[in-house]
Amino acid sequence: MLGAGSVSAFLGFNLGSSALKGVTTPDGRPTSKFASAKSNNSQSGEVTFLKEEEILKTVKARIEGKAKAAQSDKLEDDEEEINNSKQKQKDKTEEVVEEKLKPGFPVTAESEGVTFAVQSARYSGGDLLLKVKMQNKGADSVRFLYSFLDVTDDKGRTLSASTEGLPAELPANGSPFSGTVSIPTALLDDVKKVSLALTDYPDQKLKLEVTNIPVDKRD
Repeated sequence: MLGAGSVSAFLGFNLGSSALKGVTTPDGRPTSKFASAKSNNSQSGEVTFLKEEEILKTVKARIEGKAKAAQSDKLEDDEEEINNSKQKQKDKTEEVVEEKLKPGFPVTAESEGVTFAVQSARYSGGDLLLKVKMQNKGADSVRFLYSFLDVTDDKGRTLSASTEGLPAELPANGSPFSGTVSIPTALLDDVKKVSLALTDYPDQKLKLEVTNIPVDKRD
C-alpha cells in the first residue's frame, strides 16, 4: 500500500506541473508598469519638431509670394492708368486736329482781358452746336447772364438759342471754360453765317462780339 501511494503521488505531481507550464505570475513591480506605459505613449503620439531653418524658408517663400502678387497688381493698375492717359491724350489730340481742320475756326472776341471764342460748329439731333470757350485773364472776376446772349444770322434776324456748360462767373486769371450754344436747325435753312454778342451782368462793361461764324451745311 505504501508503494502504491508513492506512485500515485508522483503521477499527480507530474500532471499538475504539466498543466501549469503556460501560467505565469503577474508582474507586480510598479517601475515595470510605468516603463511600459511610457513606451506605448511614445510610439502612439510622437511629437515632431520642425527645424528653424525650414520654418524660415517657409515664411520667406510666403512673403515673397505675397510681394510678387502685390507687385503684379500694381503693375496692372499702372498699365491701365497709362493706357487711359494715352487714350485721353489721343482723344484730345484728335479733337484739336478736327477743330484745326475746319476752315474759319476759331472765331474769337476779346474785351477787358476776357476772351469768348467759338471753336467749332456742327449739326446734331436737329440743332446747330457751337462749341464755345471762355477765359478771364483780367484782374477781376466777371459774371454773365446768358439770357442776354444775342444770336443773329447773316441777314440780321434774331435767332433763339440755348446754352449748356458755360460758367455763370469767370474768376480772375482763371482757366478756360468750355460749353455749347445750341440753335435749332429749322431756323438755319438759308443761313451761312451767324454772330454772337454777350456782355457781363449787371455792370455791362464788356462787349464780346463773335461775328461771321460759318454754319453752312455744305461746309
